[in-house]
Amino acid sequence: MFIDVHCHFDTLKNQSKLIEKAKKNNVGIILTAGIDHKSNVKSLELAKEFKQIKTVLGIYPTEGLKVGKEEVIKEMNFIRTNKDKISAIGEIGIDLKGQDNLGKQIEIFKMFINLAKEEMKAKKVIMHCFSGNMTLVKRIAQNGWYLSIPTSIKYSEQFQKAVEMVDIEQLLCETDSPFMQPDKEGENDPSTIAESYKKIAQIKSLSLKEVENKIEENYGKLFSL
Repeated sequence: MFIDVHCHFDTLKNQSKLIEKAKKNNVGIILTAGIDHKSNVKSLELAKEFKQIKTVLGIYPTEGLKVGKEEVIKEMNFIRTNKDKISAIGEIGIDLKGQDNLGKQIEIFKMFINLAKEEMKAKKVIMHCFSGNMTLVKRIAQNGWYLSIPTSIKYSEQFQKAVEMVDIEQLLCETDSPFMQPDKEGENDPSTIAESYKKIAQIKSLSLKEVENKIEENYGKLFSL
């Protein structure tokens, strides 16, 4: 079974057809990540509709800046109310494109970290689609955090180098669909997740089945849903 630990399924069209397409491609679990209240609500609805979909709730850094601290606190309470229905808290973090608001971003990020510490059973960090320098990749590995590798690894030397540096015990796979297309064009969807697995297998000199089993094992260590 393949697992897509990060996508934005709420933004995709023809969702029933995409679920069937994913099933045909051996995709058993799809985590859809919220970035604001609207997408968080939609993600919960999708998880009720499709058994393959699991929910991750959060606020994207720049969205938190748009709505302000009071609305962020309201959304955190919404997440607390639904904590038994979700797999993790995300998408959260810091967007370095907004350097002028960095202090506010850090404040909001710390609020979500504290929320995760309080409400989530697994206290683990997943660096979603991380494309920073290799010094930071090394630090991520040393900290015992996880890297989620997108399907764009098919052509991205940056992600290929990251996989070379990090033990498979700390790897997960994602599509980040509709983004990060493995073929650089069109709209991505969870059915393409095998492209990430295949490239990891090639880099690590493992069989596809070995990578499939290891990623599933890693997922089981992190997520209760």
